[in-house]
Amino acid sequence: MELRLILNGKKAHLPEIREAVQQLRKQGHDIQVRVTWEGGDVERLVAEAHQQGWNSPDKKLVIGGGDGSVQEVVSALMQYPAEQRPSFGVLPLGTANDFATACQIPDTALAALEFALSNSAKAVDVIQATDLENQQKFYFMNVLTAGFGAQITAETPVELKNFLGGGAYTLSGIVQALNFKPYIGEINSPDKQFSGGIIIGALCNGKQAGGGQVLGPNAYLNDGLMDICLVRDFPATALSQVLQEASAFGNDEQINADYVVSWQTPWLETKSEQFIPTNLDGEPHKFSHARFDVVPNALPLIVADSCPCLMP
Repeated sequence: MELRLILNGKKAHLPEIREAVQQLRKQGHDIQVRVTWEGGDVERLVAEAHQQGWNSPDKKLVIGGGDGSVQEVVSALMQYPAEQRPSFGVLPLGTANDFATACQIPDTALAALEFALSNSAKAVDVIQATDLENQQKFYFMNVLTAGFGAQITAETPVELKNFLGGGAYTLSGIVQALNFKPYIGEINSPDKQFSGGIIIGALCNGKQAGGGQVLGPNAYLNDGLMDICLVRDFPATALSQVLQEASAFGNDEQINADYVVSWQTPWLETKSEQFIPTNLDGEPHKFSHARFDVVPNALPLIVADSCPCLMP
């Protein structure tokens, strides 16, 4: 079987990848490897593959990298008509690999490539983000975080990243210590609208981000919906209530409480008084006025029939 592998150049030196490719070639598979060197190479290599025949769902294209590399391939493939998008798989090589982990894609080179060769593709949704200030479009497949969550860095204590998993005490303390100001804005969707201050938000097509944090427990890649979770601005006196609300969200329930709110929607529009920092599967952006739309059945993704990110 023929397979084109686009490999993140930072990982090209790993001997297990070379060994896996050589072993599969000995078994008769045509494994073609391309390696990135600098920014923009993923888009260029996807275009090259498209010109060389990887322009229909019966052809398999695999990205070897982390969540950011997956996002780059998704964005590149979305530039082509739906019928010209190849099936694509993932060889997880990042630090967190949230998307691949949630989809139960194997995390070793040989197993991941064998997985891509032996499984068929399933149509999954992609989220299109449109900056309404300049009409520029961006795409992501997993999770967008916004507000305080998008400002989290590698140096941030892990307790802060675990907010929705129970680290609200630490979050409250850090927010107060930093004198963090909420982002003021408006949110509109078919079934829910509100305005006010927001501390953190997540738009989920996939289930997890941030190194294993499940932000979209009810999210599926093929349901035509995105799962939204927001934490509104709250006073220190409401901390115990926020904890209780966050706990309910963590129990896989949709919640419409005073401070923690979650729901599902096919589209969402946001408008704020300032630019809100966001992170689209690892790619940072800032929006003040944006619209987010689910593009149903946008890409053929190579996953198992039993993938927990697909609707049962």
